[in-house]
Amino acid sequence: MNGRHDEGPHEHDRGLSYDLPVLARRRMIRLMAGAGLVPLVGCTSERETSASPSSSSSAGCATIPEETAGPFPGDGSNGVNVLKESGVVRSDITRSFGDSAGGTAEGIPLTITLTVVDAASGCGTPKQGAAVYLWHCDRDGAYSLYSEGVTEENYLRGVQETDGAGRVTFKSVFPGCYQGRWPHIHFEVYGSLADATAARSITNTSQLAFPQDVCDAVYATDGYGESVRNLSGLSLESDGIFSDGHGRQLAAMTGGTEDGYTAALTVPV
Repeated sequence: MNGRHDEGPHEHDRGLSYDLPVLARRRMIRLMAGAGLVPLVGCTSERETSASPSSSSSAGCATIPEETAGPFPGDGSNGVNVLKESGVVRSDITRSFGDSAGGTAEGIPLTITLTVVDAASGCGTPKQGAAVYLWHCDRDGAYSLYSEGVTEENYLRGVQETDGAGRVTFKSVFPGCYQGRWPHIHFEVYGSLADATAARSITNTSQLAFPQDVCDAVYATDGYGESVRNLSGLSLESDGIFSDGHGRQLAAMTGGTEDGYTAALTVPV
């Protein structure tokens, strides 16, 4: 990681002391649900892949799994708050903006499309007018605003308002794999653009995961050499965040390394 990321293999975003209680609560819920003591929310299987909003006809569906925002959110909960800066509302997040150093993140092009839908309606109703704040590490596994060497950058962070189909789209680059975590993207859902840019009233916090075959293809290209080594000791099943079920967070991928990829995920809230 070229010394740019300070997380060790035993720390998963907020660290072991944070994640162990989270994982323990999830396991307890599963045990209680298996005994019939806790009703399961929604009807979507943990291993079910993302579906289009119109594919569900039930009265309700499971919301996107709640996950840690990690130590590098940039939303004011851990130091710097990029959400209140002019220019954060944007679709192209490859470049830094405002008073930052003005750098550009390098890597395989990646378009990220999230479709926010209403879980209570069976995922059949798009959430128009909601907002998504999305961020992730760069090709070297470093997070802008926090990691050594990129504290003056704010690239790979941005906010978009959902359109009539509940969609937001970001132009980015494929993130690297740093030690201890499966390749992922963080996002927060807000009820409105006004809430997002005021950094208030988060409704959902989660993460998007990438399929291994796509990671292997990307990391075989120039610039991702460190990610090959870091990924070799990981799996979705052993990752501290996705190990309890990743089916509803695994992106549907299209494209290739030559022209770039598109990652799509339906986000019930």
